[in-house]
Amino acid sequence: MSEPLEIHDFVGDIDLALEFLKRTRWELRALRRVHVYHNQLQIFDVNGDYFEIRRIGYADPEIVALLQAVNTAFDPKTIHDAAVGEFKEFFTGRRHAWAEDRVM
Repeated sequence: MSEPLEIHDFVGDIDLALEFLKRTRWELRALRRVHVYHNQLQIFDVNGDYFEIRRIGYADPEIVALLQAVNTAFDPKTIHDAAVGEFKEFFTGRRHAWAEDRVM
């Protein structure tokens, strides 16, 4: 695997990490998938290029906001469970149904 295009070290400030995602998001093509390790998050595009956020993993509560920021399809209830393998892999491109937020 190649080296990441950009790296961000998470220091506990979710706003800095979200700003990093917004800034670097446009350096990649269409996002395809994410790998969530116990201590890092990797976001891949269709060409296999990726960027990385270190010092945050699936056990951290802030990971939910980061995954939602890149439209990852995952279950927030089970994201914090231990991974069976080396990492958890999720696809991006989650879409919401029309009027999902309305009460019927």
